[in-house]
Amino acid sequence: MGKGLPFFLRKNSRRRLKKAGGLQSPPSAPPPPPLRSPELIDANHSNNNNSLVVGAATGPGKGKKKAGGAARLWMRFDRLGNSELVECDKSAIIKRVSIPARDLRILGPVFSHSSNILARERAMVVNLEFIRAIVTAEEILILDPLCQEVLPFVDQLRQQLPHKTAVNIQQVSQNADTHASTGGQWLPVPEAAEGLQCELPFEFQVLEIALEVVCTYLDSNVADLERDAYPVLDELARNVSTKNLEHVRSLKSNLTRLLARVQKVRDEIEHLLDDNEDMADLYLTRKWIQNQQSEALVGSAASNSITLATPHLPRLGSNRSASMVTSSVLDDDDDVEDLEMLLEAYFMQLDGTRNKILSVREYIDDTEDYVNIQLDNQRNELIQLQLILTIASFAIAVDTLIAGMFGMNIPCRLYNINGIFGYFVGSSSTGCLFLFLLVLGYARWKKLLGS
Repeated sequence: MGKGLPFFLRKNSRRRLKKAGGLQSPPSAPPPPPLRSPELIDANHSNNNNSLVVGAATGPGKGKKKAGGAARLWMRFDRLGNSELVECDKSAIIKRVSIPARDLRILGPVFSHSSNILARERAMVVNLEFIRAIVTAEEILILDPLCQEVLPFVDQLRQQLPHKTAVNIQQVSQNADTHASTGGQWLPVPEAAEGLQCELPFEFQVLEIALEVVCTYLDSNVADLERDAYPVLDELARNVSTKNLEHVRSLKSNLTRLLARVQKVRDEIEHLLDDNEDMADLYLTRKWIQNQQSEALVGSAASNSITLATPHLPRLGSNRSASMVTSSVLDDDDDVEDLEMLLEAYFMQLDGTRNKILSVREYIDDTEDYVNIQLDNQRNELIQLQLILTIASFAIAVDTLIAGMFGMNIPCRLYNINGIFGYFVGSSSTGCLFLFLLVLGYARWKKLLGS
């Protein structure tokens, strides 16, 4: 009894020690790594004023991610045309642009040469042929920017984005905070954001460049197809051979693939043109400005509610301003004229490209019909020749029958006549020739043989 505490008290004390030990906080984990750690590189674009930065997620798991292939190369462009190369995984991209993980599968190799333009809350996922990018109101992230097909798109972004007048979002938001309220009443949002109407938003500038590059690429492919198609088809029309038929078969398969690619881009644009809600969701800059204005309106309403506690200021002004701003925002949401005009222009261009491909296919079909007619004509000539040979064989068979009958050593008076052999052979051959001409004339009379 004097050795210490009872058994159940010692057990409880051990539990307290364990709990106390478990409450000790482990060493603080390092902060999450940034999206990129800049390291300047001078590759093929050393003469460019834009900075190319290689970014990689730093941390102990960096090597494992690269070895596992999770991190992929992206190129980031901002509104001013500044570019940098970043290397990050899917989770970093999802956190940065706030898109669901399934949208990144659309940008994967499984959906290559497909066409999708998806609108999300803060981003637009663009997958047009070889261009796979994520566009926000402030930047664009291009997947695999060093591919040979993507380089023209990157060059166009470098050339056009710095020269385009960027929309000053901060100034518009400041105008919404300071100048949109005059005399206790709020001005409508279109008057506060009048500067936005002078030029397309950033996301539409990027979309326009992407559509231009894709349409130019498809047009060049169609031009190459036309340049190669017509000589091959003309040669086939002159000479039907196995080599020319193989060239036409390869040409037709290339045409079918190219038509499918053009049709995919055209159908995606047509789908957007048919749905105004989808087009309105693509206005990322407008939604970003509206969020800023809503926050400013909430802040101003809160300040007005504090000042309106005095009996000298009425509450009607704030309610009226809120209704005006709300109605103007709703009216502005339905305005998709700029995007509709942009998409219609490239839809017409793609429609023209599709018509060129269809004209080449019609020319191929006409050439195939002409070749089939030639082959049918040759086949008919062979049939006519076979019919003539059959008639001749029948006449010769009759003459052979007569000669065989007199070659059986049957007693006959004609054997005793001198010189009868020549007359008999001549007369029988003449009769067989007459029979041949008679059957041939009957075949011509029935139009079994050509003239």
